[in-house]
Amino acid sequence: MVARTQQRWQTPSWKQALAAAFTDPIALLQALELSPTKLSAPIQPSPRFPLLVPRGFAALMRRGDPNDPLLRQVLPLAAEARPATGFVLDPVGDANARLAPGLLQKYQGRALLIATGACALHCRYCFRRHFPYADAGARSDRFNAAIAALEQAPDIEEVILSGGDPLMLDDTALAALITRLDDLPQLKRLRLHTRLPSILPSRITDRLCAILSGSRLQVVIVVHINHPAELGRDACLALLSLAELGAPLLNQSVLLRGVNDEVATLAQLSDALIATRVLPYYLHLLDPVSGAAHFDVPEVEARALVTQLRQRLPGYLVPRLVREQPGEPSKTVLL
Repeated sequence: MVARTQQRWQTPSWKQALAAAFTDPIALLQALELSPTKLSAPIQPSPRFPLLVPRGFAALMRRGDPNDPLLRQVLPLAAEARPATGFVLDPVGDANARLAPGLLQKYQGRALLIATGACALHCRYCFRRHFPYADAGARSDRFNAAIAALEQAPDIEEVILSGGDPLMLDDTALAALITRLDDLPQLKRLRLHTRLPSILPSRITDRLCAILSGSRLQVVIVVHINHPAELGRDACLALLSLAELGAPLLNQSVLLRGVNDEVATLAQLSDALIATRVLPYYLHLLDPVSGAAHFDVPEVEARALVTQLRQRLPGYLVPRLVREQPGEPSKTVLL
């Protein structure tokens, strides 16, 4: 086994950590003692969707390993430019679900608010990598339009903050948004979909926890962790801090070729998650977004993996295998 890096990159704040992130694939490879010639596939930077990797996340990658599962999630490859049948710009039907600029509703009783288009990590399989964030308008206009639409929708009881990543909002902006949602009497729950606890753990501050715990709404936090190696010490501490709020912590993963498409890896991930009080929730089949076909794991193989996982773990540690299909009233549970 190749040893994981021992070097850690630490900065005083999450904003400084983000500013110091890798944006050049060659610089990232050099930090990992890798040459482009060692890779099994050629890299090809994408100006429209550039590399972005915080150094703390890069520190969890194995030096000298071109097949490191964390590296594979973020390294832009030439394969992204190859067209693939069935892989499209809007694989989950976001465009047809728009209630207002930046506000989507696909399922009964809940709506999704695009809090920001920004992320701390550019995942190469991202189903919103082609999303027209600019069309939603400036943040203040987008939030005003979303709140106005929610005021006219008394059947919506839950708002999901997504993006991008909602925790890329600074504390002032996030607190102001949550306060406006608190004022909507029909809302019961506030759900946050975020990758920052594992990608940029320094974002999970006492101030952030106070903002979340101060809401009258039931807060549910859904994180996105695909591989047990993503759960470094700082990520575990961040997740445990969120758990202290009493908010349910759930994880959704994406099944990715060359990343987590082995039973042992998925079992290790479930074990690592529950140790930080996070319950495995969903294992998504890859959304067929243009540029991500090289990550695809066929459904028959995915079913076999989850069947084997059920034989190894207690039922509560086995995530539901799901697929999102445009126009359906819920996610499709496959197993």
